[in-house]
Amino acid sequence: MASRSTTLWTFAITSVALFMVTLDNLVVTSALPVIRRNLHASLTQLEWTVNAYTLTFAVLLLTGAALGDRYGRRLMFSIGIGVFTLGSAVAALSTTATGLDLARALQGVGGAIVTPLTLTLLSAAVPRERRGLALGAWGGIGGLAVAIGPLVGGAIVEGISWQWIFWINVPIGLVLAPLAFFRLRESRGPADRLDLAGLALASAGLLGIVWGLVRGNSVGWVSPEIVSSLVGGAVVLGLFVLWELRAPAPMLPMRFFRNRTFALTNVSSLFMFFGMFGSIFLLIQFFQTVQGYSPLQAGLRILPWTAMPIFIAPIAGAWSDRIGGQRLMAAGLALQSIGIAWIASVSSPSMPYSAVVAPVANVVLAAVRKEEEGQASGAQNAIRELGGVFGVAVLASIFAHYGGYGVPQHFVDGLRPAVWVGAGFVGVGALAALAIPARRREVETPQPAFDAAG
Repeated sequence: MASRSTTLWTFAITSVALFMVTLDNLVVTSALPVIRRNLHASLTQLEWTVNAYTLTFAVLLLTGAALGDRYGRRLMFSIGIGVFTLGSAVAALSTTATGLDLARALQGVGGAIVTPLTLTLLSAAVPRERRGLALGAWGGIGGLAVAIGPLVGGAIVEGISWQWIFWINVPIGLVLAPLAFFRLRESRGPADRLDLAGLALASAGLLGIVWGLVRGNSVGWVSPEIVSSLVGGAVVLGLFVLWELRAPAPMLPMRFFRNRTFALTNVSSLFMFFGMFGSIFLLIQFFQTVQGYSPLQAGLRILPWTAMPIFIAPIAGAWSDRIGGQRLMAAGLALQSIGIAWIASVSSPSMPYSAVVAPVANVVLAAVRKEEEGQASGAQNAIRELGGVFGVAVLASIFAHYGGYGVPQHFVDGLRPAVWVGAGFVGVGALAALAIPARRREVETPQPAFDAAG
């Protein structure tokens, strides 16, 4: 049993790391219009500014968990922070849109190592009876980072420059990496080898699909490049599933998905991030490009939406142990779907601003064995991030098909159908959450006062 001091140190270190890594999912969104002008970036390059991070993040999350199981979670956690810090410095020094996108990919590699290990390190340091509360607080911290990402990005861009949204990570990372190495307790999981073939297949398949989605409008949806990219990506992902079914040490055991709780929870998470990230990608640009708000003002106008996890996630995490997370997830997703749909219905160039997270981690970890928590948390985070990748790619494609960056009305013409699609996906996520089986309470079996021989 971990001491109270170890538990507190683990919570503090993993929370700061989670905050820093999660912040970079959305901190760049407020800077997109400025980056587009300063680096002469196209819509496709802007998509990659977001997706280069989330794609490498999502693809490598399972590998990050496996590396921790194999070589030590504390060691890999510290290395991951170092890689993320290096990527942040390179991003801040970038002078071209392509260079920035590559640096964001490096950040994603570091984030993919860090994020699943924050969950496994924290879970191991907290008594089982308090896990729901601890993971709820963990979710609340992640929610805080999501909430203030656009706001922090807007404040830094307006007060200093867009480069400082990346420089701010560097001193934090330089302190956090050695602190984690010397203060956290080392642990390992059951994995004794890495699934390199699975990693290669998953990476190639997902890259093919996202590449096709991002470039479809500019190249043509029936062009050989796009058709081969989408079809090839889907085929390679099919090969990934076949390999994982037969691999001696799979990075993502397919039997996880035979568990309805695990499968449906991840479907809900995928669709939530699809609608949320795709919509925010467009709305933050709408406030600046169409309505003329500054980056900070745009971040403030996104805050009422993104700030809710700060208040709800810790409460929901604690309640999920009592009443079941599936009901809370379904209610939250339904409300978010309604809210996104409302934004789509009232959007116009002159729309006044006045017109305009669920306990997933605890549900997922309750569906697997203790020794599989690293893989399960990696899978859950990967699927969630892929939702963001596909949301940005698909909604941006819809936006580009129906509208663009011309006159304000042209922007709104693309925004409205894209956000409607985002609302629909979140609504499907709510239905999936309703179908999650209720978790039966564990009943303590009375122990006999004597053994069988007695």
